Amino acid sequence: MTEKEKMLAGLPYDAGDKQLREERMHARMLLHKFNHSMPDAKQERVAVLTELFGSYDGGTIEPNFRCDYGSNIYFGKNFYANFDCVILDVCEVHIGDNCMFGPGVHIYTAGHPLNAVERNSGIEFGSPVTLGESVWVGGHVSILPGVHIGNNVVIGSGSVVTKDFPDDVVIAGNPAKIIKHIDNK
Repeated sequence: MTEKEKMLAGLPYDAGDKQLREERMHARMLLHKFNHSMPDAKQERVAVLTELFGSYDGGTIEPNFRCDYGSNIYFGKNFYANFDCVILDVCEVHIGDNCMFGPGVHIYTAGHPLNAVERNSGIEFGSPVTLGESVWVGGHVSILPGVHIGNNVVIGSGSVVTKDFPDDVVIAGNPAKIIKHIDNK
């Protein structure tokens, strides 16, 4: 397996691999173009994001936006991300239709070994993240590797999401827990 194949499979991989370094640089070049575009340059922004992401249906992303590769991020329809969103996409990130992010939302798929010798070697691993449809993520929320969020979930500002949550709940806290259930009928 290549290092990229290992990365996408969630296996330990060498983040310093030449192909991965080149793909990250390509993403950074596109992000620089996006983050420094004029506020009214909608067509230019859409073109850059369409090239960057695995799928992008023209939702709104406010600059500054950061990611590792971009190609592992899949957006549903009618997406909105406020300023300063970060998605570390060493594994796939799937975001459903009608999702909204407050400012400073961070999604991480990347992980590092607990053992210092292994961690210092440059070996990393990852685990995919999935958000269902109609998820509202409050400002400065962190979603950790491997988390799956159901449909119609509201995540309170400042939360750290460390585990999976079902449909139709409000979650908040560090670590996030269910605050209440939502009747979406």
